[in-house]
Amino acid sequence: MSEPRSAPTIGQLVLSKQLQALRERAGLGRDQAAGLLRVAPATIRRMEMAEVGLKIPYVQLLLSAYGVPDEEVATFLHLAEEANRPGWWQRFHDILPDWFGGHVSLEEAARTIRCYEPHFVPGLFQTEEYARTILTNGEVGRRDPDRIDRHVALRMERQTLLTKPGAPAFWAILDETVLRRRVGSPAAMRAQIDRLLEAAELPNVTLQLAEFAAGHHPGTYSPFVVFRFAVPEMPDMVYVEYLTGALYLDGRREVSEHKEAMDRMAAHAESAQRTMRILADFREEL
Repeated sequence: MSEPRSAPTIGQLVLSKQLQALRERAGLGRDQAAGLLRVAPATIRRMEMAEVGLKIPYVQLLLSAYGVPDEEVATFLHLAEEANRPGWWQRFHDILPDWFGGHVSLEEAARTIRCYEPHFVPGLFQTEEYARTILTNGEVGRRDPDRIDRHVALRMERQTLLTKPGAPAFWAILDETVLRRRVGSPAAMRAQIDRLLEAAELPNVTLQLAEFAAGHHPGTYSPFVVFRFAVPEMPDMVYVEYLTGALYLDGRREVSEHKEAMDRMAAHAESAQRTMRILADFREEL
């Protein structure tokens, strides 16, 4: 049986979708494909859902059965070997929940990330002290208090995404609650505001604030993230997190509605320039 991974790489996601498309084009059901490998149909389903690594001998047999030309088989197998290499986040498999591992994988591969956050500073912008306070007082602190340092280290390593070569465009809309709900001491909040101001200076980062005075807006209900990828085989995806898990939405209608809400919120929120002035003024009040 193929080895499970704590979170699939983007390469696995793309190749798994292609493997399913090739099987369907060949007119074979999962039962028939499973018979070729002498495995349970569930194994084929897991391969096509990127729930397991792609075993090269299995993939080779399937591609031949699907009628893929030899030269294309060689290319696919090379890509599968590359995709099976673990992402950097696999080093944190001991603390990374399955439901969040997918987020880190998508974050790493995205060309554009847009998020709405009504409660806290987004993880990619948090200072170490702010992150430690959030994690200690939240579900992680209740469930895994002895490994807070590991959780903080993971969050800090994720932040290198914003400054690496080829960094994605990151566009965040924050509710004013993010500023008003103090996390830690006034000094810790000042440091956090400084971090936001620094991040907003990055050429690939756009930061907007939705003020209370502007009233209700389309995203008032819950935080969410929209991912867009450079790989054409990967559709836009939406990530919605709740207390003990998360939803990954890729249905065309659901994604379209979230993208439309994000556009409306961007028009509703303060401009990036004014947001920086508000942040600077708020810092002086602390």
